[in-house]
Amino acid sequence: MSTQYLILFFFCGLVPLAVMAYFLGRRKGRIFKEEGRLSFLSQIDQFGWYALTWMILPALGVFVLAFLLHILGIISVPAVILLFGALTVALAGLAQALHSISPGLRARQKLEKVIYFFLFLAAVISILTTLGIVLSVIFEAIKFFQVVSVWEFISGTQWSPDTAFLQGAERAGEEAAKPQFGAVPIFAGTFMITFIAMCVAIPVGLLSAIYMSEYAGDKVRAVAKPLLEILAGIPTVVYGFFAAITVSPLVVRLAESVGLEADYTNALAPGLVMGIMIIPFISSLSDDVIRAIPQSLREGSYALGLTTSETIKQVLLPAALPGIVSAFLLAVSRALGETMIVVMAAGLRPNLTMNPLEGMTTVTVRIVDALTGDLAFDSLETLSAFALGLTLLLITLILNLISTIVIRKFKQKYE
Repeated sequence: MSTQYLILFFFCGLVPLAVMAYFLGRRKGRIFKEEGRLSFLSQIDQFGWYALTWMILPALGVFVLAFLLHILGIISVPAVILLFGALTVALAGLAQALHSISPGLRARQKLEKVIYFFLFLAAVISILTTLGIVLSVIFEAIKFFQVVSVWEFISGTQWSPDTAFLQGAERAGEEAAKPQFGAVPIFAGTFMITFIAMCVAIPVGLLSAIYMSEYAGDKVRAVAKPLLEILAGIPTVVYGFFAAITVSPLVVRLAESVGLEADYTNALAPGLVMGIMIIPFISSLSDDVIRAIPQSLREGSYALGLTTSETIKQVLLPAALPGIVSAFLLAVSRALGETMIVVMAAGLRPNLTMNPLEGMTTVTVRIVDALTGDLAFDSLETLSAFALGLTLLLITLILNLISTIVIRKFKQKYE
């Protein structure tokens, strides 16, 4: 169905019918009220919403049914017939709704059931979407692990998939190098850059949150917090330009000044810039958590003779620890999934090293590189992206489990 037919149906069909249904249902409710027959179980407006709901639900059902039939390949309903059928069903639903409206109708309860159904449907859709994402990654990763062993993938120290397309085309001779899919260098680069970013973001973000929540005045806070949160709205490609053009040359010059050698595509520059980028995630959430602690805890601490810094250290931070840990994990997840900054400042070379002044790459960069090339979708190099994605998914799951354990261990309730 073309977009113009959908727009025509929505604005010239459903919208006028919905308005008419609401006012017709409300009019019947007002008549019942004037006659003194309206039950306390429903209000006048609820009759209008009842008529509107039972007018629009059948029409949406027709569209959903037609969509499923088209997706399953059973039949494709012509657009004109579909629109005519939806409008006919909508009118039939409106007529039935108006006929069923009576003084004793429990419109409120019926509307609540409809709302409950849509809320339940939204929850089911989110769960099924997550399940679909996980299963799609797993199925493609299984195809990769049927050729490359899991142990070779998680323990190998060489990532060189350049000749994988020759095997896929059955042109790999004896002289062709065997493709290697050792993911250790890629995950080493991921953890190195993430570690550098967190070394910048955690202290700066947490200390700024403590300052804004406990020391800064209202005027300073009203200016400082929005300015700090602007960092979260800057596009990552801008951070990438900043890392590649400004920070990376600065790192090279500073390294040369102390007698060290640094590549222009190094891991330190994107790590520093990524840390600046995720400061608002830690700062804003930690600030909100600390400010949500009851004032009675602060007053009790001051009454016992503790200073402000002692109160923060011994009372506020332990009380806010679950929220702060959640902020840290959110920042780690954001750093693990960053791509543009690493591509522009760290390069694409899988390099197993502990030197942050050398170029590295990350999991997300290799995934993008594998899926945006000219290779066939079922080639070994392309399937390696799903294996990397599955491993990254498992790592994120482990981090979430650790954070859940930490939060449950230190969580306390303050009345």
